[in-house]
Amino acid sequence: MLFKLFILLGVGVLAVALRSFQSSFSQKSGAAAILVVSYLFVYFISDSHILGAAAAAAWFFLPWVEILTRIRALRLPKEKQLRPKSPPSSDTFPTLNEITREIENEGFAHINDAGWDWEDYRQFFRLFYKAEDRAQATICLNEQHDLAFYYLRISSRARSGIIWTTWNYPLSYGLKLTPQFRINRQRPDQTFWQLYQSHRAFLRKNNVQIDAIEPLDEEKIEKEMERDLREQIAHNIHKGVLKPTPEGDVKYSWRGMIYLWCQFLLDLVRL
Repeated sequence: MLFKLFILLGVGVLAVALRSFQSSFSQKSGAAAILVVSYLFVYFISDSHILGAAAAAAWFFLPWVEILTRIRALRLPKEKQLRPKSPPSSDTFPTLNEITREIENEGFAHINDAGWDWEDYRQFFRLFYKAEDRAQATICLNEQHDLAFYYLRISSRARSGIIWTTWNYPLSYGLKLTPQFRINRQRPDQTFWQLYQSHRAFLRKNNVQIDAIEPLDEEKIEKEMERDLREQIAHNIHKGVLKPTPEGDVKYSWRGMIYLWCQFLLDLVRL
């Protein structure tokens, strides 16, 4: 019995240690070790390989608890109108000013703070623009219930309608992006300078010249963001991920909930 306990403790400590490193290989190895711990724990108790495998597989279906409770009840507006918004408190977003300085050090000018609130879901955007490169940078904070996370986004809007975007969104995106988006996804732990250099390389790789990028001003930036949000909702309704409600809002369909689950599995593979 002690031998089995030591094996569990050993694999468990290994899982925690691997997950503490930032490298992709360590993160994936740590996730695999957690599955092994789950399998061994149930196997040692039941002496059944089938039950042990079921315990490990249960991790893949755990998101359905949240999907069938919180996500299924979630309602979103069809129209998301941005409004001027005060910055979140330092308790909510302690690194906001530090990230702002990093972005301004790269030559971006702080344009405005905006966002939108809907029931218990809130989004805050701090908008920047660099006229020299015709590039828009955004600090994005998402809040819902007791969950909050931020990510950085750099966009160059081509005159053709293509939106070349570099971001470090930490999760798989919960909605389908419209076809005009071209995404260059980077790790969440990268600095803004690293994201900016990656974005410039992204444009060079796709032969996007400065003359092909549309210049923007403060008013146009907000209008384009509102249009992006509106078109994204319409696109996801068309794809069956969202569906209208009798009250005029939208919610996830069953197809959309399965899509969210698949996105979770992609996250699990990426970790």
